[in-house]
Amino acid sequence: MLVTCPTCKNDVEWDVNNPYRPFCCERCKLIDLGAWANEEFRIPAEDADPGEFPDADNEQDFPKH
Repeated sequence: MLVTCPTCKNDVEWDVNNPYRPFCCERCKLIDLGAWANEEFRIPAEDADPGEFPDADNEQDFPKH
């Protein structure tokens, strides 16, 4: 089966003999890892209203261990 390398967009065979799958090579794998480390991949989020969360001082809401 052919898949597209997420970094360089070249076709690469999805094979157990490819230790870098889904990437085509170690270089593309490291480029992707660097992008994650630099927080280039983000999920948009909205600011949370503190009133939406239980009060930390209210022990009734938390289980005892």
